[in-house]
Amino acid sequence: MRTERRALALAIAALALAGCTTFSADGGFGEVQKIASERLGRNVVWQRTDEDTARARDDVQRLLAKELSVGDAVQIALLNNPGLQASYAELGIAEADLVQAGRIGNPRFSYLRTQHGGERKLEWALTFPIIDILTIPLRTKIEDRRFALAKVDAGRRVLEVAAETRRTYYQAVAAQETARYMDQVKDAAEAAAELARRMARAGNFPRIAEMREQVFYAETVAQLARARQAAIGERERLTRLMGLYGDDVRFKLPERLPDLPASPPELKDAEQTAVAQRLDIQAARRESEGLAESLGLTRATRFINVLELGPARTKEDPEPWKSGYELSLEVPIFDWGSAKVARAEATYMQSVQRIAEAAVNARSEVRESYSAYATAYETAKHYRDEIVPLRKKISEESLLRYNGMLISVFELLADSREQVGAVNGYIEALRDYWVADAELQATLNGAAGGRRASARAAAMTVASPRGGH
Repeated sequence: MRTERRALALAIAALALAGCTTFSADGGFGEVQKIASERLGRNVVWQRTDEDTARARDDVQRLLAKELSVGDAVQIALLNNPGLQASYAELGIAEADLVQAGRIGNPRFSYLRTQHGGERKLEWALTFPIIDILTIPLRTKIEDRRFALAKVDAGRRVLEVAAETRRTYYQAVAAQETARYMDQVKDAAEAAAELARRMARAGNFPRIAEMREQVFYAETVAQLARARQAAIGERERLTRLMGLYGDDVRFKLPERLPDLPASPPELKDAEQTAVAQRLDIQAARRESEGLAESLGLTRATRFINVLELGPARTKEDPEPWKSGYELSLEVPIFDWGSAKVARAEATYMQSVQRIAEAAVNARSEVRESYSAYATAYETAKHYRDEIVPLRKKISEESLLRYNGMLISVFELLADSREQVGAVNGYIEALRDYWVADAELQATLNGAAGGRRASARAAAMTVASPRGGH
């Protein structure tokens, strides 16, 4: 009876331990909201109920009712991006694992009945998984770290979507502005080509000069087609990031990019800031801590994989019931658990080196991003303050010379074509600055995929049509 009471007391203690871990009220999403609020100044919603979905939908419609700013586009993406919503499910999975870790396995009941002639034998046993009971605190601690890691990963995904939306927004506005400007250039080139054709027919214009005007017009038409397709492509990318469809895809973008700021902000201790606050480094640290805890569990259970204990009773007719207990243990004869421990140790050391790699990469990426940011600012400033004003003055001077009948209309048009390249160059330089600004912020936060924007920007650049005589 004493043994049975001890087993019963053990079972009750196990059940008490199992009830210690429960599901949280917000599913861990509060940490994600904090990251979005502190680092982006934006709100995020996990659409788990119809009410959440309706509230997010109302906010999206309110933002779409006006011309979209970059902040509006980011907020819509954070509320409405389906991939981002799907990633939040990892929080639910991690929390379910945490709750499960705080529960022991179900007890095992066994019953035996044999009969031979007039003799009958009965046995039953109720056993509890002792290893599960003893390792509940450690298993719970491990899963709690994994849950914390899932929160960091969800926050990092929020920052990545925000950064990608910012980059795409600026590229979409720039592509739209370029297409609009190239449409004006095409109209002017068409008029010049028609004038050259008529003058050539009248015998007042060289054939080679006419062909130059015609080829400039043809090249401009091709450039306009590419510019329009680039604008459509960037707008659709932004549409996908914001999770829009139906009538919502008719959102309105501003006609031009924001002006260049008076001076670029100076970043002090950027490398240290990145190492301290980047979420990828925080995630790597938490993963390493969790693996260290797991290594402790592996060492503790390397010899004992299954250990079950519980009360048992037997009966052989006509003898009375006999009470006792049953112990089940896996004997380590062939597998002593050394491979399991070695694997856990190698995995832990791998995670330690990944932390070091992440820190080195963070410092390098910040230096690279800030250099690209500063270069893009100086380039855009040079276009704004030097190249474009000079091209404008040349065009004004050419117009005065034309009005004084010192040059022909086609010499005037040639100067205008040179101005096309300067204007397109400034649009591209301004776009590159704002993309570099978004990339720098993403690098400081540890949002991945930033440098791909530069390659995309270069790929989408529409070559400025140039002509000459």
